[in-house]
Amino acid sequence: MSVKVLVVDDSAFMRSFLIKYIDTDPRLEVVGTAANGKEAIERVKALQPDVISLDIEMPGMNGLDVLRTLMREHPVPVIMLSSLTSDGASETIESLQIGAVDFIHKPSSTFILDIHRIMGELNNKLYAASAVKPKRLSPPRTRVQANAPVGFAQRLSSVDRMQRQVKRLLAIGTSTGGPQALTALLSDLEAGWDCPVLVVQHMPPQFTASLAARLNKISPMPVVEAVDQELLQNGKVYIAPGDYHMTVERASDGYRIALHQQAERSGHRPSVDELFASLAPLEELQRYLVLLTGMGKDGAEEMLRARRSGQATTIAEARESCIIYGMPRAAIEAGGAEHVVPLGEMAEFLTGCMRR
Repeated sequence: MSVKVLVVDDSAFMRSFLIKYIDTDPRLEVVGTAANGKEAIERVKALQPDVISLDIEMPGMNGLDVLRTLMREHPVPVIMLSSLTSDGASETIESLQIGAVDFIHKPSSTFILDIHRIMGELNNKLYAASAVKPKRLSPPRTRVQANAPVGFAQRLSSVDRMQRQVKRLLAIGTSTGGPQALTALLSDLEAGWDCPVLVVQHMPPQFTASLAARLNKISPMPVVEAVDQELLQNGKVYIAPGDYHMTVERASDGYRIALHQQAERSGHRPSVDELFASLAPLEELQRYLVLLTGMGKDGAEEMLRARRSGQATTIAEARESCIIYGMPRAAIEAGGAEHVVPLGEMAEFLTGCMRR
């Protein structure tokens, strides 16, 4: 049976364009369209689609408003169609945090030579998303960060932070569903972590800065997009920039981030495997490798190698909490995950590990 798709876009041309391409995929069937937000909500209730393609930029009730309403009243898997503007990137990250499964760049004349790849990507994502059971998510909490007089780490000055010796590292890899998972995990972590946190999220270049900015609003630790040769600091979260591998190197003054654009690894740049591999030689550090929700198997190879060699504590998100049980599953089935932990228990589990 084909997956039922609802197409939501205020442009008649774009609706026609999307129907044409989606219906070429035998796995998918467009069962209806909507030209505005109010109509979209009515069509969802009437047609009961398996998945929705939803434009972010619509007059009146825009895509974010529609998504919030759906996640509150009638959760359904959603793939967002996003522009490449800075505003579009910020809104896209917000949509992923509040319930959208994934996104693609909205096709335009700029992409005419690449249109088949883009639409193929949309069809694949619609099909994959149709299996997701979206949850009614509470809005992320806004947390007071390190400049407020709350807690040990928050009393430390920036100079104090830089002078504290890095003795352990937490590295996290994620893909589809990652913004939701990272929002949940980072908002649950407590300030005062004596550890830098490095995150590889599969995402294009225009979006990782927006991801860092939005996560920074909910995390008790500062969250930044990583910069080449940046000195790692305890209690800080570093997001790999889109289209750059992020690795860690020893330096005379501690440990520094190294960014490069060598070939994709495991089909990705940034690659989780590339980050995990760079931590292998740092035997003097306690290392914790985590794989969260995502399609594919990036991270599984190096997680297995790390566990076999005793390089690190290896942790995969449990199936019941994953939006897409791909990357964690690959690691678990290969034998690379020493621990399997649901997302809601991950912060407590990691805190316990750090205190041992």
